[in-house]
Amino acid sequence: MAKILVIDDEKAIRRSIKEILEFEKHVIDEAEDGQMALEMALKNNYDIILSDIKMPKLDGIELLQKLVDHKVNSAIIMMSGHGTIETAVDAVKNGAYDYLAKPIDLNRLLVSVRNALEKGDLVTETKVLKKKITKSVDMIGNSKAIQNIKDIIEKVAPTDAKVLITGSNGSGKELVAKWLHEKSNRANGPLIEVNCAAIPSELIESELFGHEKGSFTSAVAQRKGKFELAEGGTLFLDEIGDMSLSAQAKVLRALQENKITRVGGDKEIKVNVRVVAATNKNLEKEIEKETFRQDLFHRLSVIPIHVPSLDERKDDIPLLADHFLDMICEEMGIAKKTFSKDALKAMQERNWPGNIREFRNVIERLIILGGKEITPQDIKQFG
Repeated sequence: MAKILVIDDEKAIRRSIKEILEFEKHVIDEAEDGQMALEMALKNNYDIILSDIKMPKLDGIELLQKLVDHKVNSAIIMMSGHGTIETAVDAVKNGAYDYLAKPIDLNRLLVSVRNALEKGDLVTETKVLKKKITKSVDMIGNSKAIQNIKDIIEKVAPTDAKVLITGSNGSGKELVAKWLHEKSNRANGPLIEVNCAAIPSELIESELFGHEKGSFTSAVAQRKGKFELAEGGTLFLDEIGDMSLSAQAKVLRALQENKITRVGGDKEIKVNVRVVAATNKNLEKEIEKETFRQDLFHRLSVIPIHVPSLDERKDDIPLLADHFLDMICEEMGIAKKTFSKDALKAMQERNWPGNIREFRNVIERLIILGGKEITPQDIKQFG
């Protein structure tokens, strides 16, 4: 069921459209001119606005422009008995969802309304997903270490400088990479992540650079690698300290020349990718052990960012706890719970070897198993 505004200076046309749409269980309001319609549209949230073009006081095209200027979210369908193809094209170019010629074909009207509603549902769903994604990349905390990271990101993100993110497992290195991408000039491009520790050494080169058909036993078709898939965006090489020396050499070449070659191929492919890397290892020690290339280290660490462990920023725990409470309760569709002051203090006093990852899991467990107000006893029992 949708809320629809029908605008036409001819009462008979308004009534016939209203009867048809009400039969489809929609709620219908009427307006006899553009000025009245504008006032109604600004006061009410209509899913669809059906508007004639030739009207007194304010014609349909002027109404359309004003609705667009006021950022009215309704799908606007224009109607006219005097229109041409040029009129229809102009209406759609100016922001109309669809154009219907009079006399109105009722089946065409119902199809247009149905399609507009489906599009509206998709737009709403997209906004919700974007909101969730935005929430997921929030950096929560007011500690000096986190403020320092935020300041660096603001300065570095708009550039194409390579960034090396260090920190222990679960500290939030991936979050920093996402923030760098979201605030960069490449934000509309892809963010492609490769977990170098999760891919066998014999497959890492194919994963990064792609392969040609027949280049090895299971290569039954040509395949693009992550460098190509990240074209115009950001390639995040997570746990790069676990990458094989052979793959490191090819990554170094790609960074130096902005070119790659697929496994089994000889054609050079230009790539336009920003590389952000992360590791939980001390790469300088890995260089001493000759398991990591020094020249690649210097290529990657133009801007080094160290992410502190949760134990190094315990002042952020109350903010993080409230953030995860909001997020998890919303995801589960339950009323928000609260932490007592003593519960927050108890969480600040304990150690968090698993960092943010462990902390979030504990919060989720407390929400499920704890009371409406989470207490130190809940933390002792379930944390």
